[in-house]
Amino acid sequence: MAAYSGFFEALGLKEWCEAGSTGGPQSLADLLAKTGKVAETSPWDMPFPSLDALHEACGAIPRTRELTAGLERVFLDIKDPLKFVLDPLTQPLSWAIDGALWAILAMPWWIVIPIFLIVVQFAARSARVTLFVAIVLVMLAFVDHYTYAMQTLAIILVCTVICVLIGVPIGIAMSRSDRLQRSVIPVLDMLQTLPTFVYLIPLIFLFSVTESKLYGIAIILYAIVPAIRLTDLGIRLVDKDVLEAAEAFGMSARQKLFGVQIPLALPNIMAGVNQTIMMSLAMVVIASLVSAPGLGALVLRGINKLELGVGIVAGLAIVMLAIVLDRVTKAALAQVNRATKH
Repeated sequence: MAAYSGFFEALGLKEWCEAGSTGGPQSLADLLAKTGKVAETSPWDMPFPSLDALHEACGAIPRTRELTAGLERVFLDIKDPLKFVLDPLTQPLSWAIDGALWAILAMPWWIVIPIFLIVVQFAARSARVTLFVAIVLVMLAFVDHYTYAMQTLAIILVCTVICVLIGVPIGIAMSRSDRLQRSVIPVLDMLQTLPTFVYLIPLIFLFSVTESKLYGIAIILYAIVPAIRLTDLGIRLVDKDVLEAAEAFGMSARQKLFGVQIPLALPNIMAGVNQTIMMSLAMVVIASLVSAPGLGALVLRGINKLELGVGIVAGLAIVMLAIVLDRVTKAALAQVNRATKH
């Protein structure tokens, strides 16, 4: 007799349980019950009433593997119509990533590196930061990691731009509606707490591993959260007295948003962009499992082939790239902070 058989008999559900039995392999307890030998279950050994434990006592209750198989069947049933809708919507993402990868690799290094340093100097306005970036890029090129680093940077650039274009408007809308904020925050909490590998599971079923949008969508979903949260927070932290003064001058809601709230919230928005870039870099490395190019592919190669040196050098290159991106964005944030104070 199973541990919970008496419970179902006491509720008068014995016939329902027997009618719902799948006829699968019987447990040791059932076999002992047929021979007249009842396997006693002491309170100390009483199992938790999980699906599998209840199924042993009542065949009408599904097992855990039947539940997971049912979820898989549901996903496979909606796969084709979902793919039909998502394919055209997400195809521009593949074009953007593939185009960025082609463009950054088609140009020679003696054009790409100076352009990159000019952008860094314009954003950071710091000769020290620009010199540090130049040293890092030269070191990566010296150990033949230039191509991999540029691939990683291209993917991060595209995904960060998309995160900002989508995340900042959502954050603005959340700051203007408490109801929208309450409905969006649980979704953001879920996206922020899901393990990175979980993002890839449904996408692998929907898209081919040869499509750039497979890892692009995963990166965007993982990295967009800070852009939304900090935009919402920054606009909500704008001083109420400043808004009242803007209203006194006869500014409309649109004028207040673009003339007062967004400029004053810009430091928080830039902080969100910084975190988005860092999270994009972290997800790019994980996305190498689904054919994402770049430094993450070298790390994966070091793990798969037990090439310790390759993995260590690629890991150090990722660390250096992360430091570069962090220093540049923080220097740009400092420039924004100084501008807003003046």
